[in-house]
Amino acid sequence: MGRAGLGRRAFVALAARTLAGAGALALARPEAVRGRDSDPIVFKGEETFERLLALARERAWSDLPIGERIGAVGMALRRTPYVAATLELYDDREVCAVDLQSLDCVTFFESALAFARMLRRGGRTPGALLAEITFTRYRGGQLTDYASRLHYLSDWFVDNERKGVVRLITRELPGATRFTKRVNFMSTHPEAYRQLKANAVEAQISARELDYVPKAKVAAAQPLLMTGDIVGVTTAKGGLDCAHAGLCYRDAGGVPRFLHASTTRHTVVVDDDLATYLLRVSTHTGIMVARPLEVT
Repeated sequence: MGRAGLGRRAFVALAARTLAGAGALALARPEAVRGRDSDPIVFKGEETFERLLALARERAWSDLPIGERIGAVGMALRRTPYVAATLELYDDREVCAVDLQSLDCVTFFESALAFARMLRRGGRTPGALLAEITFTRYRGGQLTDYASRLHYLSDWFVDNERKGVVRLITRELPGATRFTKRVNFMSTHPEAYRQLKANAVEAQISARELDYVPKAKVAAAQPLLMTGDIVGVTTAKGGLDCAHAGLCYRDAGGVPRFLHASTTRHTVVVDDDLATYLLRVSTHTGIMVARPLEVT
């Protein structure tokens, strides 16, 4: 989309600088899938996809509960390089793209969730994975334009609860309290969102009754978390609800560790337990948690 002022690629660089060290949420730009399932523009990582399918067959992932399936896929994606803005493909249109070779915090958990859902449905093609991601990435599961993408993680949580993909469990956790932060990152960067009616979207998000668990309370909440839970890391950064995201993964000792695409380690890793991880970053303020629901 030719336009004056700051372009979207420049904006991604701006956001990365603004949110350095906090693991900013990806600013992806999806749209409807066109062309072949294996179109190299909209789908990258065929070898990774086939490797995941082989592991799924070998280890009977389809028989696992959805949280365990997500955890298995997420663990199999370890050591995938962290790369931001992999979905910034076109200036004149939006595409729903998948890149399994390069992941950021959002595309990591999104891909693990979508692959797990696809397996239960019996899907075994890149097109099937793209369909799952389109459903979760867009408001109401419908891709229309840039504005239909769920830019803020709390908005993603609410919309995907409505679609039956997840259930928000934050308020059930000990220590949960009202999340009162105003969301306005897009409207305070209007040069990057000229076609997006950010104010209306942000006003709706800010008016919602959302909860979070402050990081000082996360240790007490950890016993209730399960493998596959999607964790949004709330932030002190201005105008944002969450600046990072990942999965809970209970290791062999039962420790609820943070499985995520790390901006500092530049790859997908299994990190410390959530409480310890949060304490390492001063701008992390707590967590929001959504529990995936089984495909029906």
